[in-house]
Amino acid sequence: MTIAKQARRASCAALLTVLALAPVAQAGAPLYGSLETLGEALFFDANLSKNRTMSCSTCHSPDAGFVDPREVDPVGRAVALGDDGHSLGTRNVPTAGYAALTPPFHLTKDGKWEGGQFLDGRASTLEDQAGGPPVNPVEMGMPDHASVVDRLRENPDYVAALKALVGEGVFDDPEAAYRGMTQAIAAYERTPEFAPFDSKYDRYLRGEYQMTPEEDLGRLLFFSQQFTNCNLCHQLKRSAVDPEETFSNYQYHNIGVPANPAVKGGPDQGLLDNPEVTDPAEAGKFKVPTLRNVAVTGPYMHNGVFKDLRTVVLFYNKYNSKAAARQINPETGQPFAAPEVDGTLSMTELTTGPALDDKRIDALVAFLKTLTDKRYEDLLE
Repeated sequence: MTIAKQARRASCAALLTVLALAPVAQAGAPLYGSLETLGEALFFDANLSKNRTMSCSTCHSPDAGFVDPREVDPVGRAVALGDDGHSLGTRNVPTAGYAALTPPFHLTKDGKWEGGQFLDGRASTLEDQAGGPPVNPVEMGMPDHASVVDRLRENPDYVAALKALVGEGVFDDPEAAYRGMTQAIAAYERTPEFAPFDSKYDRYLRGEYQMTPEEDLGRLLFFSQQFTNCNLCHQLKRSAVDPEETFSNYQYHNIGVPANPAVKGGPDQGLLDNPEVTDPAEAGKFKVPTLRNVAVTGPYMHNGVFKDLRTVVLFYNKYNSKAAARQINPETGQPFAAPEVDGTLSMTELTTGPALDDKRIDALVAFLKTLTDKRYEDLLE
């Protein structure tokens, strides 16, 4: 049992004790006294899905880096299984960890798309994202917002909390009640449980951890544009010692990821699937993900095509190496396959920096492992 689950159970036990000792004082008080505590309950509630089998936590498990730990034949963990027991998604589930630090979806002054939730940014904010899965037919499967609100009405504690926290008349309008639900889930996702900043890297910055020589070499390589291209996209703050670095600039790139044969559907157009984006030049681009907990949240890329973190580093390295051996995908023994969507690759970023030898590749992997939150360190291989 995780610390978070123990804390939740302890909190419930403590609440029951208080209610037993002082029933008069607690009479009429909502069980959930804040949006955060209400959002936590909603996050784990499978009753909000059509067949009552799936909650937010099903695909964003707190025990697995807030990704989906389920193995599903024939896709493994590449994409998620829906509430109906047979529908499969077409994209790898991104972590909900540190998602609250993603900026809203917007166009920058230099004409680049940035931010937003989901891999294509189609949900601008956390609230927008929280409202998507319940009514997605291949996820939680509810037919519409009103049906979800009917499920909320089944729980008198939810009704009391939303009336107290959002407004007495919140259930007069199903859309208002639905928004209240998304506000609560987003509030929970903004708590430190999702972004503790307590990895070995964070402890290193605070002087609480001494990196190994290999980890430290990886750190130096990662932050140096002279030796790698990593931080061109995977660094938001421009200081290598910022205490809240999320390791993503939240921009969109096509890095030439090959199709995953196990995942059905045509070529994934990425950013071009976002209703706000119409320029064909954005096809095949996906949001740069955070590297927080990257070592324990595989498989990798938008379609889960790579299982191992070292394979990902080798994939990037193939753009800078002319050696035939560096063009081989170690997971298949064959050359890395052609891009799923060609013609829009970010070649400037991909080809910056020299080719890396095995020592430096291993060092980068070792450093990336230091970005694992303390609660997940036992998951590292």
